[in-house]
Amino acid sequence: MYVFSEKIKELRKAKNLTQKQLAEKINASESGIQNYELGVRKPYNDTLIKLADYFNVSIDYLVGRTDKPEIN
Repeated sequence: MYVFSEKIKELRKAKNLTQKQLAEKINASESGIQNYELGVRKPYNDTLIKLADYFNVSIDYLVGRTDKPEIN
């Protein structure tokens, strides 16, 4: 879970977004984004897909199964 929380935070900061802004972009709650970044909660599959789509990365990248963000 640590890899996911770090990836989300890294991707969010690279786009200069606040947690609130990211939450609005993917139709989630700000506290949800906070909890993902802290590693307190795991996202449901639909939220994971929204995050991957928004950042244009693969789900495997988000969860640490690959270091390559590209979608195959």
